Amino acid sequence: MKFETSGMKERLLLVLDKTIAAVFAAIIVVLTLGVVIGTVRLFINLGTLATSGGITGQYLHTISDVLTLFILVELTRSLVDYFSENRLRLTFIVDAAIVFVLREIMIKLFEHKISTDEIYALSALLFVMGMLRIASVLVYQRERQMLLDRRGNNH
Repeated sequence: MKFETSGMKERLLLVLDKTIAAVFAAIIVVLTLGVVIGTVRLFINLGTLATSGGITGQYLHTISDVLTLFILVELTRSLVDYFSENRLRLTFIVDAAIVFVLREIMIKLFEHKISTDEIYALSALLFVMGMLRIASVLVYQRERQMLLDRRGNNH
């Protein structure tokens, strides 16, 4: 009886792994299409930037679009890395979050629509995310070194 339960558990885990892989693959396709469409629209909007009378508003929109594309690229990198490592690396996700917060700060500062309290709160958030990113890089390097040491001891 225990053998049957173990075999069923393995089959369920295999189905779960394949389902997760299919979902992540679909998300990667959607994000990639978003990046391609966004890049094409960015180049189309460059023509509008050159012909518009006031450059300030259009320039802010272009910067916002570029940073949004960067966020999409970081998220896509995170998902692609999931396929090779079978885990999500925190550094890519934190990078996307940092860029998102910086994007919001830049837009609000440019539009003069940010209060002092918001600046302090967003600065604290950026500080915490920066520390989280540094810690995640250090942990990743330590894990990688441990794996290399194990491989070296096995040979």
